[in-house]
Amino acid sequence: MNIPFYIVDVFAEKKYAGNQLAVFLGADILIDGEMQKIAREINFAESTFITKLDTENDVAEIRIFTPEHEMKFAGHPIIGTSWVLMNKVFKNQPTEITLLVPIGEIPIYQKGDLIWLKAAQPEFFDIFLEADFLSFSNLRSADFDKNFPIQEVSTGSAFVIIPITNKRALENLLLDLVKMNEWLHGHCKTSHRALYFYCLEDTVLISRMFCVENNQLIEDAATGSASTCLQAFLLKYYSAEIQIINHQGDFINRSSQIYFDGKVTKNHFDIRIGGKTQFVAKGEWEV
Repeated sequence: MNIPFYIVDVFAEKKYAGNQLAVFLGADILIDGEMQKIAREINFAESTFITKLDTENDVAEIRIFTPEHEMKFAGHPIIGTSWVLMNKVFKNQPTEITLLVPIGEIPIYQKGDLIWLKAAQPEFFDIFLEADFLSFSNLRSADFDKNFPIQEVSTGSAFVIIPITNKRALENLLLDLVKMNEWLHGHCKTSHRALYFYCLEDTVLISRMFCVENNQLIEDAATGSASTCLQAFLLKYYSAEIQIINHQGDFINRSSQIYFDGKVTKNHFDIRIGGKTQFVAKGEWEV
């Protein structure tokens, strides 16, 4: 039996940039282990599997897998899958749909050539000392932006947000895999453990995301879930309203642009991220 799939580049201004995504339709015939094996075979940062499709109400249930495990929430898979549904699957090409993921309903809308999602309310976890990061990176004390804390934040998937003073320090960043992994397991509140470094230099926002999968240090080209956490962090500590583009992937030749549009009012966060998606290919997968 074969199931159709699409490949797209997400948060990409042009093809062969941004973050790659494979989207599988008709995945209700697959068991968990099969989805995981397919995601490992594709070996993108994430792959999505559409397990239920309500074409009358423009609702879809999806599951998200990295090559190693299932995710409860991830931004670039949701944006990319929504683009496929809105432009290739739903015949009426709606501008608003709903995706069902393990953390709940995600409202999606398209405005121009951008697909937007609204994130869940953030959770702010522990604040850490910069000395922790000096132990497993080449960063110096002067490289940390003292105007902001270092803190773990979650909107469904958690990331440790680490403010850096300038682009050069971010570009030259080196991490020790073993020591970093030990720190993540010893300090992170959730099972999803990752670091999100950023700098806000001359109003330009640049970021890098690192995690450990299959005992390898992984850098992601564009991380929507981390971007929702970073947006929440900036709304809390920088400005009650923010409209800015987050540039990620520049240092691994996968330039990505993640659009921020958020505000916080009386401790209620309205977090929205958007991005462009580029169609790359479609085909059939033999199950």
